[in-house]
Amino acid sequence: MLTEDKKTRFRVYEEKRRILLVEDDIVNREMLKESLGGTYNIVIAETGEDALSILRTQYETISIVLLDLNLPGIKGVEVLKRIKANPAYSHLPVIVMTSEGEAEVECLTLGAIDFIPKPYPPSKVILARILRTVELSEDRDILRVTERDNLTGLYNKEFFYRYAQQFDLYHKDTKTDAIVLDINRFSTINERFGKACGDEILKRVAEKALDYVNEAGGIVCRSDADTFMFYCPHRDEYEAMFKEMSDYTGGTPGDYRIRLRMGVYSDVDKTLDIERRFDRAKMAADKVRGNLSKPIGFYNSEIHETEVLAEQLIDDFSSAIREKQFAVFYQPKYNIRGEKPHLVSSEALVRWNHSKLGMISPGVFIPLFEKNGLIQELDRYVWSETAAQIRKWKEEYNVTLPVSVNVSRIDLYDPELTEKLQKIIDGNGLCAGDLVLEITESAYTENAEQIIERVKNLRNMGFKIEMDDFGSGYSSLSMLSYLPIDALKLDMHFIWSAFGERKDTRLLEAMIGLAALFKLPTIAEGVETEEQVTALEKMGCDIVQGYYFSRPVPAEEFEKFIKKAQ
Repeated sequence: MLTEDKKTRFRVYEEKRRILLVEDDIVNREMLKESLGGTYNIVIAETGEDALSILRTQYETISIVLLDLNLPGIKGVEVLKRIKANPAYSHLPVIVMTSEGEAEVECLTLGAIDFIPKPYPPSKVILARILRTVELSEDRDILRVTERDNLTGLYNKEFFYRYAQQFDLYHKDTKTDAIVLDINRFSTINERFGKACGDEILKRVAEKALDYVNEAGGIVCRSDADTFMFYCPHRDEYEAMFKEMSDYTGGTPGDYRIRLRMGVYSDVDKTLDIERRFDRAKMAADKVRGNLSKPIGFYNSEIHETEVLAEQLIDDFSSAIREKQFAVFYQPKYNIRGEKPHLVSSEALVRWNHSKLGMISPGVFIPLFEKNGLIQELDRYVWSETAAQIRKWKEEYNVTLPVSVNVSRIDLYDPELTEKLQKIIDGNGLCAGDLVLEITESAYTENAEQIIERVKNLRNMGFKIEMDDFGSGYSSLSMLSYLPIDALKLDMHFIWSAFGERKDTRLLEAMIGLAALFKLPTIAEGVETEEQVTALEKMGCDIVQGYYFSRPVPAEEFEKFIKKAQ
């Protein structure tokens, strides 16, 4: 074991900074070496050519350049120009040493940071100037690294917001636009062509974005993986700018066309927080997601009204739960295999009868609550209400009718999910089979192993699992061989498409046949006509739900189906 004094030590504050001293006069050179050598490591260059050669290979370890202007060969002014023109080491501070006072203005214009006059002042003056210059340069470098995205060199989001606020301070009366630029399906690009290709695309977007703000004014940042934000003086049209950026971004080695989309919040309300302004631009960008003919979205009154409604619904959520404004409706499911359809189960579907706004469509509040996490609390409410209703039907009609409830993707990440469900089951005197869990196909696509393990645990507890929205295109068909599911529920849009104008049911038949191969019953939802029921029966579909039998109805109205089935 090494003793303390023999151990190799590395401490940043004990390391000497390196100075590149460019001086051809041996007397001056030795004088500076004597003055500075105790504090700094000195690297000597006697000519401009030597200095540039040293910088090309050692710039990462050089802290400062002391540059004599009167050099043989390449003159000091030209060396300064070349240093500041090279992106690799243009940030290095250069102190010019000269007896020519007139050269100071030119050198400052070219990027010199300070001067040491000739004849040289006392060594303590030279050391003080160098120390201050090095400290300021290193502070600036730390700030640059902290404020910049490593890949693109653009501002990161946190510093971008700060500089946007400063922009407002200096341009209070300037109309300004907040812009969000996204790359469509960027994760697909990374998966198909590799991260290096994805990084190259991001750098191309960043390069063109920087060109734009340098010309138009404003600032730009890379805020997330494939999202860029601009804060710029207002303009009336963005088609030309968008086309130029799209053309420059180009494609991939596989000729996969890179497509961008843009959201613009024009002439921003400067009373709003910076973050809120870009939230609005993001809403506009999301509005045109997948719209190839209209890739630029503008924040408008329609989006604003949607935003205001969303805020109100979020604010009113807690009171709505407390006051039981959320009502659980039930839609019957009929087994169509046999002489005549017979009731086998139902699905619980939530409705919101808002105290001021009236009945609100689930298509409005469900996506909103999925986005902000409130869906977990709403799901637990629906599970509890449904379990209580199953118990009530058991007591009143002596019948056990399984009811399926939705389990959101966010629920599956809840470590206490199994305990919560078990508590609901036990509290209503039910068994796990009474409550069927519907999990969307898309839930299995992210962190598949973790989700599958969680679903296996639920099945081991006795819960039946239905894969909802099957056929919506998220998962691989090969997943059916190992997914822990008990039934496939075909996406209703898939059903409507099969029985649409073209009446092409071949894919639908194939899906039902595939499920049969895996011994999985199929459930078709969105069924509206007798013709569809008859066709599905011939294809081998097992269970049907939809308006043909009934729309979703309140529990009291649903009881007529129970009575009829007895």
